Amino acid sequence: MINITFPDGSVRAYENGVTSYEIAKSISPRLASDVIAATVTTKDDTTGKGTIYDLDRPINEDASVRLHKWDDEEAKRVFWHSSSHLMAEALEALYPGVKFGIGPAIENGFYYDVDFGGKQIAESDLKAIEDKMIELARTNEAFVRREISKDEAMAAFKEKGDEYKCELISELEDGKITFYTNGHFTDLCRGPHLRDTSVIKAVKLTSIAGAYWRGDEKRQMLTRIYGITFPKKSMLDEYITLMEEAKKRDHRKIGKEMELFTFSQRVGQGLPLWLPKGAALRERLENFLKKVQKSYGYLPVITPHIGNKDLYVTSGHYAKYGKDSFQPIHTPQEGEEYLLKPMNCPHHCEIYRSKPRSYKDLPLRLAEFGTVYRYEQSGELHGLTRVRSFTQDDAHLFCRPDQLKEEFCKVIDIILYVFKTLNFSEYIAQVSLRDPNNKEKYIGTDENWAKAESAIIEAAEEKGLKTVVELGEAAFYGPKLDFMVKDAIGRKWQLGTIQVDYNLPERFELEYTGSDGQKHRPIMIHRAPFGSLERFVAVLLEHTGGKLPLWLTPEQVNVLPVSEKFSDYAKKVCELMNNSDIRASVDDRNETIGKRIRESELRKTPFLVIVGEKEMQENAVSVRRQGGIDEGSMPVEDFIELVKKEVADQLS
Repeated sequence: MINITFPDGSVRAYENGVTSYEIAKSISPRLASDVIAATVTTKDDTTGKGTIYDLDRPINEDASVRLHKWDDEEAKRVFWHSSSHLMAEALEALYPGVKFGIGPAIENGFYYDVDFGGKQIAESDLKAIEDKMIELARTNEAFVRREISKDEAMAAFKEKGDEYKCELISELEDGKITFYTNGHFTDLCRGPHLRDTSVIKAVKLTSIAGAYWRGDEKRQMLTRIYGITFPKKSMLDEYITLMEEAKKRDHRKIGKEMELFTFSQRVGQGLPLWLPKGAALRERLENFLKKVQKSYGYLPVITPHIGNKDLYVTSGHYAKYGKDSFQPIHTPQEGEEYLLKPMNCPHHCEIYRSKPRSYKDLPLRLAEFGTVYRYEQSGELHGLTRVRSFTQDDAHLFCRPDQLKEEFCKVIDIILYVFKTLNFSEYIAQVSLRDPNNKEKYIGTDENWAKAESAIIEAAEEKGLKTVVELGEAAFYGPKLDFMVKDAIGRKWQLGTIQVDYNLPERFELEYTGSDGQKHRPIMIHRAPFGSLERFVAVLLEHTGGKLPLWLTPEQVNVLPVSEKFSDYAKKVCELMNNSDIRASVDDRNETIGKRIRESELRKTPFLVIVGEKEMQENAVSVRRQGGIDEGSMPVEDFIELVKKEVADQLS
């Protein structure tokens, strides 16, 4: 017999080899029908996260078991990964001879990279694939797991002529290879999977894209098919409605309508050009954060956009980014190499080193809106969310060990204030730690990592943050606290990060003289409340649908004279507003008032002010809020006070 411990702490004894499905069935037949997967944690588990098991996989020792239903992220991943195998089976049936790359679950759904042997697949072909998937799902095909030797695995895919799977198998350790079979399709896969296909009730293949094999632009271009599935058709209907709303909120569309930013092939892919209104928006975001930072004792610095290669060798960034970043910049001096900076932190370390520091000088808080550069493959670029040039609202704090927690907590306060002011009300703090089984990915000693990780966990607890722990998501030099924000339509975005770093101060030999007269090493905190201005603006546009807070929006008021003869009065009203720090413009084009109102609505201008004979005589304005809400007529001075009060309330 073995003991199974449940999340509530209760323990039940079961026969050795019991499955998660049998455990669920012993509790309730209804539970068994709803369960999709299980997390099994044994005493030998070093990660603390457990392992996701197929429901029919035997458990052969004492373990903690958590059963997952659809609402759990773990269940969704299993459901969608199984669906990618179902799609692959459908593709093999419809297109004999196709070869497969990888087919993982993603945040919403799944994809599979496919080599169609030169055949072109169009959006119009997706419906037939969906229909085939539903047909196969209804046959209740079981997902059968089989452990297989490396030689057998290689032979199977050589016979099939699938060089992609052969390449993957060649890199695997013998004795740790598994196949999964559903119907007539067998795949190399670690799993886990559903018990069978019967629970897949609704299918939507969402898009087709190109993807280089293993992300290498020198390798074969494969066809990537994205899709999503659900256990109920009603869930799919809800998802489609959500996606339609997401299309309306696409920051690329809104940014074009609001004239915020653009891209140019001549300038280069992934290099955004900020238009006047977008530049003004950025400037207000910067000024907002600068004001907050000033109250917390931050000092502004400015660093170059390039740095000597040795700077990044010292920091470790060259080893991390050198291969995938931009090529070195060569100067007329032979052997001299510079790089576009991928990070601001090495420069800030050198600023710290510019003069001797005492314990009395700490904490030292250096802040910069510094633009950095990283090479992203063209297929990964997406509007402002994935670019090759972006500006971080970066700051680096250098402090003593006794100051670490307090400083970390103050940074949390800043981030929470930013979220509150910009109406991000739903968020969770992700504690991103080092992967204990893959330490070679990181720099620094176990001792320093332990201290840094403990500091983050303690600070998050002290602030009462709702947290999740993710192993393997740390930066290469230290653990992080990442803030995962949910937007207005329920999507999750990573915004804001805080990192504790014992390693860069060692690499740059940073010191301060302590009260004991001895030299000590400071601790470094990296933080960026926005993350990057580009990504933050993109998320903010999609969160608000372009209806930005009044204090932030590029244009707060649009003044529309009903005819040409009232243009001078409209300009006078506009001037009064601008002199009162209200961003206003006049639209007196020779177009109908209706067309001008519609275009102003499209630009998401918060207030429309219409002036005609009556308003001119009474020194008044007729006020209309964005969305068509009529505020009636009021004196110009009253309207100015109304706008100022709303701005002040939003920033309070």
